[in-house]
Amino acid sequence: MTQNKAWIAGCSGPRLASDEAAFFADERPWGFILFGRNVREAEELCDLSAALRAAVDRPDAPIFVDQEGGRVRRLRPPLVPDHPAPAVLGRLFALDREAGQRAAYLHGRILAIDLRRFGLNGDCVPCLDVPAPGSHQVIGDRAYGTTVEAVSALGRAAAEGLMAGAVLPVMKHMPGHGRGNADSHLDLPVVAASLEELEAVDFVPFKALNDLPCGMTAHLLFKALDPVRPTTVSPKVIGEVIRGAIGFDGLLMSDDLSMKALAGDIGDLAGAAIAAGCDVALHCNGDMSEMRKVASAVPVIAGKSLARAEKAQRVLAVSPAMDDEDTVRAEFNELTGRLAIA
Repeated sequence: MTQNKAWIAGCSGPRLASDEAAFFADERPWGFILFGRNVREAEELCDLSAALRAAVDRPDAPIFVDQEGGRVRRLRPPLVPDHPAPAVLGRLFALDREAGQRAAYLHGRILAIDLRRFGLNGDCVPCLDVPAPGSHQVIGDRAYGTTVEAVSALGRAAAEGLMAGAVLPVMKHMPGHGRGNADSHLDLPVVAASLEELEAVDFVPFKALNDLPCGMTAHLLFKALDPVRPTTVSPKVIGEVIRGAIGFDGLLMSDDLSMKALAGDIGDLAGAAIAAGCDVALHCNGDMSEMRKVASAVPVIAGKSLARAEKAQRVLAVSPAMDDEDTVRAEFNELTGRLAIA
């Protein structure tokens, strides 16, 4: 049996190029991730999903996407309806906790229905960051609220909804992006908060959901945790905080290594992320020259990482819940519609 390597790959466009297919067949990423550049028409997207899996000869290969609702969504109308940002569910939760949690679960179910229609089976949701006053708005309304109670409860409900639909959730951005003072797509955020502050707020939702199958690191530098290395490449933060204090033993992927928060050669970064304790390195931009470096720098998935990957894949093996789609959407719209008259 051919083994998979410890990375998740993007691709360049809406159709898989022949050189990409051959490269993936050789370098066998554990999974793939799609972005807006990959999404145009329904049939084309289904064909792309099938082609990616055919390239690695794995019908169950995870194909992820960032489909949160609100401003972060790769699939848009007319392929799928627009959905509200997570913060909207937080507003409902503040009015009625039970209604808010139910809406978050239904949102997860709807996202799963939307994605699986096109062969996608992984969603980088829930965002468990707790925004702090004065922080950069890169998180903003992507968060379920500004309290650990709201973020934990709604994040749990959304993840359960996704898994009921046989879609793999990925909680992010560990150990917390809510205090970031910059957009990590462009710069390295630096967090000056004390360990006590981080333990009291930022770590709490991740600890509450530490049984979820997948998590993603934050490209943040925490002065109180490791004043030299950002989380993604910090053995100290991953070992002592994410695996230790938070207690997460699921599959840990890096955030996108091609983001500007991390400086250095992309291959070196991929190797450093794995050495620090990430199970898989995530590379999203589809640039072939960069992908070759990433693939050369990562090992075959083995040991604890393999066990975590196999456990995560079991989420994809369940039969999706047999909820009636129209009923699910109608209930979700009724619950979120209450905000208009509140």
